[in-house]
Amino acid sequence: MKSGDPNIAIRWWRQLQPYWPDGTVNHTADRGALARLRRDDLFAAMTEPATLALFRDLGRGHDLPEVALCAAVLASVRKDRHEHPMRTLGPPSLNQPDDGIMKPLRFRGLISADALDERLTALRAAIRLAGTELNVCELAAACLDWSEDRQRHWVFQFYNAGAAAPASDSMEDLQ
Repeated sequence: MKSGDPNIAIRWWRQLQPYWPDGTVNHTADRGALARLRRDDLFAAMTEPATLALFRDLGRGHDLPEVALCAAVLASVRKDRHEHPMRTLGPPSLNQPDDGIMKPLRFRGLISADALDERLTALRAAIRLAGTELNVCELAAACLDWSEDRQRHWVFQFYNAGAAAPASDSMEDLQ
C-alpha cells in the first residue's frame, strides 16, 4: 500500500463527521453521504460522490471497488479509537477465546472473507459489535490492502498474541 493512504482516508472520514474531534460542530459535514454509505451495497457506494472524492484524493494505485469498500466501512464508524480493531473486539488472552466481544467463529468469517461484498458485511458487523467505535486508520488500511500479512497481523491482534507474531519487514509497516 502506498504511504500515507490511511491518513488520506482518515482526513476524508473526519470531514464527513458532524463533529470535529474536539467536539465542535463541523459545518461542512455531510450527514447524508454518511447515511447513504452506511446502508449502501458495494455498487451503490461506488456511485456516491463522497466515495469518488476519496478515490480522487487517494490517487493512483487503488481500484474503485476497494475505495468504495473503504468509504462504506468508515462511514459506519462514529468514533475513532487508538487501539487495533481486533484488540477492541478480541478476547483478553489466548486462554479465554470466547470472552471477546467478537466470537472466534465470526472472526474466522471476517478473516476469510475474500469477496469485497462479504468483507463489507463482516466489517460492518464488527463495527456494530464495537458500538461504532474502532480504529479508523487500521480499518482504512485493511480495506485498501487486505494482504496475507495484514490478515496474519489481525489474527495475532485478535487473540492478543502479538508477542508471538513472527518478525518480518512487512509486519513492521502494519503496526
